[in-house]
Amino acid sequence: MINGVTTKVNVDQYLLSALAEDITGEDVTTNAVMPEPRRGTAELICKQDGILCGLAVFERVFQLLDEETVFQTDFRDGDAVKKGDVIGTVTGNIQVLLSGERTALNYLQRMSGIATFTREMVQELSGSGTKLLDTRKTTPNMRIFEKYAVKVGGARNHRYNLSDGVLLKDNHIGAAGSVAAAVKMAREYAPFVRKIEVEVENLEQLQEALEAEADIIMLDNMDDDTMREAVKRTAGRAQLECSGNVTKERLKIIAEIGVDYVSAGALTYGAPIMDLSLKNLRPIEI
Repeated sequence: MINGVTTKVNVDQYLLSALAEDITGEDVTTNAVMPEPRRGTAELICKQDGILCGLAVFERVFQLLDEETVFQTDFRDGDAVKKGDVIGTVTGNIQVLLSGERTALNYLQRMSGIATFTREMVQELSGSGTKLLDTRKTTPNMRIFEKYAVKVGGARNHRYNLSDGVLLKDNHIGAAGSVAAAVKMAREYAPFVRKIEVEVENLEQLQEALEAEADIIMLDNMDDDTMREAVKRTAGRAQLECSGNVTKERLKIIAEIGVDYVSAGALTYGAPIMDLSLKNLRPIEI
């Protein structure tokens, strides 16, 4: 995901935009203390336990400012790290290290925070057949990074964007007139290879979705007893996804109920950042 052509086409544009946000004219502070280029090195240090994610993005930010910047590490995305671990070293033009530091850390901290939180959520479903999904509730222009972090944390991605799949939610159903009408119209319009997912809020809508032969039915904000009845009535005729008010504390109960999937927007919007720092910058004597 963060290599080769994919990087240049899908990732670099966002990194450059973030750098442009942080450096609108010049880095006044850096230019004051380092008026001429000089090589140096700094250490990336972990300040709390967690799961690393975004190492290649971290490196790429510096390389967009200077291709000769080198990031050396023995860690990989998905590795568990402890407070005090030295993750690696960045070597290059000190002006670049100073100017790119905040942007590079912002990506790495955000992505590692999501991976860490996701791993904790996934562990709550361990041993069950229920799979954890993310949603489209992502930070604008951060979706490619945040959904990648979810995968690194051990969960799965729901559809990437509106072009990626059919999901008939309450307002689509309202526009179409009914669950049955919405499913029928979607099946007639979408390519036959697309699965049709429909959101339902009660058992009456569930029955309508089953009769319309929806492939996936999302049980939206249902209480536990209603979900149990939904699983019983569905009896394997469609895949079931639980969504709405999904917390870490509820995951074991949801898994016990027996739905196929549980989606949680909190994986991306509710994860705290992981504390990482670039420290001990020093010039390299030539």
